[in-house]
Amino acid sequence: MVAMQDLITAVTACTACKAHLPLPPKPILQVGVSSRILIIGQAPGLKAHQRGRPFDDPSGVRLREWLGVSEQVFYDPSLISLMPMGFCFPGSAERGDKPPRPECAPLWHAKLLAQMPEIQLTLLLGRHAHKAYWRQSNASITQAIQDWQANPRSTIPLLHPSPRNNIWLKRNPWYQSEFLPLLKQRVAQALG
Repeated sequence: MVAMQDLITAVTACTACKAHLPLPPKPILQVGVSSRILIIGQAPGLKAHQRGRPFDDPSGVRLREWLGVSEQVFYDPSLISLMPMGFCFPGSAERGDKPPRPECAPLWHAKLLAQMPEIQLTLLLGRHAHKAYWRQSNASITQAIQDWQANPRSTIPLLHPSPRNNIWLKRNPWYQSEFLPLLKQRVAQALG
């Protein structure tokens, strides 16, 4: 069995998608053997690529608010692991970033998940994480969240916290008034 630190070293040295990236590969993740919460996101944005830290932007501020955790707790790998579908910044598209590179998840996810036996709660951020890990992969984000509310379990689909989703939030006020309090409760329970 490969030790977690050796695996992290291998992931951060990965260049599998180098030919398809606009910038040199810079895999970004945060994982820990004792993590209790796993957040599976899409891919690092340009700011994360530049700073070398996931969710170090307005989306991260909003996500921490949604979870009800401090920055200190969020960036503690003994508590929370951050594993994107694509580990490198995929480049910019006309509206937002390009989709995560498809090479990363098949190469690394199973190996990383095998090293995180203490995970009690998995949060799925965005369409690509939903398609890979939600049991009804073709469900819309609205359907997935409402399905979870009707049948809570240890994997929770979330809207991506990007400001680009402000219109969706305005159209779906139940997300903040009904869903986020449940989410904060589940996060607090998982963190103990």
